[in-house]
Amino acid sequence: MYIYELKNWPHFLWDQKSIVKNLVQIRHQQGRLQGGMESIGFSLQEKTILTTLTQDVVKSSEIEGEILDQTLVRSSVARHLGIDIAADTVDRNIDGVVEMMLDATQKFDQPLTKERLFNWHTLLFPVRRNGFSKIRVGAWRTGPVQVVSGQMGKETVHLEAPPAEIVDHEMELFLNWLNNEMTIDPVLKAAIAHLWFVTIHPFDDGNGRIGRAVADLMLARSEKSSRRFYSLSAQIQKERKHYYDILERTQKGGLDITSWIEWFFGCLERAIEEALFSLETIVHKVQFWEARADIPFNERQRKIINRLLDGFEGKLTSSKWAKIAKCSQDTAYRDILDMINRGILIKNLEGGRSTSYSLVDPKSHRYTAHG
Repeated sequence: MYIYELKNWPHFLWDQKSIVKNLVQIRHQQGRLQGGMESIGFSLQEKTILTTLTQDVVKSSEIEGEILDQTLVRSSVARHLGIDIAADTVDRNIDGVVEMMLDATQKFDQPLTKERLFNWHTLLFPVRRNGFSKIRVGAWRTGPVQVVSGQMGKETVHLEAPPAEIVDHEMELFLNWLNNEMTIDPVLKAAIAHLWFVTIHPFDDGNGRIGRAVADLMLARSEKSSRRFYSLSAQIQKERKHYYDILERTQKGGLDITSWIEWFFGCLERAIEEALFSLETIVHKVQFWEARADIPFNERQRKIINRLLDGFEGKLTSSKWAKIAKCSQDTAYRDILDMINRGILIKNLEGGRSTSYSLVDPKSHRYTAHG
């Protein structure tokens, strides 16, 4: 028996005491992230929002097994936001996904209606197909549907959705609750809304992506801001197996959805932590250049320093410097020696076949190891 078949559906229950601590922590993290982003200036905020929304679109589709071209997604997001980096190439399918996500997050304060959901669905499937399958677009489904994951021929059935004839009624209950219930914290509401929506599974296809857009809308509403600095979908993609597992267990359990809410909160908290870590990197980078505003660096040196500040993979050697900066080994060594003499780089202490270098951390007077 699925939860929608239970007598008291959709009157969900949860243990308020067990989730309130996590909810307070998430609210604190949201505040830290919003406040921290205020300190980095408009240009870096814009860049972060562009990266976040691009990740949100790419990863939400990836959860469903659809791989989008990240460059085209980024260009589409930039074009819709009026950021002057957009390319001329336009992909109709990608543009639709981006438009749906931006409608959810940029217009978070507007009611979510049946017509708005129909428009989202039409944007997701502009050619009215998913691969070779024709689908009913911009309308509730008229037939049965299953939630599956896995490769073709090895699919796992996670849910059989409610009968099509009750979808309109179920969605009316859902939308009334979403737009009118004012006593529930919007973050908690995001968790419940995503579960409720994917349980009803009102469309032939695209329910996961639209369900995550609904959650993003509620999270934007919780922050009273359209500026997105973290991607829940990117974190869900990292935890995809757990995501499907907890959804399946919840669908086949009772109306007490405490475990689902705890998982959703944990995933959200990890998404915000990732964004806070990125913010720390951005702030460190800004502070580094501000403290050295009067020091002349050549273009090669600036390029390598920025790579180090962004988190250089492996160890920086003179040969890697030459390759990245596209210069000779002798030029690379002169650049490195100049940086050591000015106290920017330090030679790493460990031995080995190749000497490696790291940025000096001015706060601790130790070097920051990369590798």
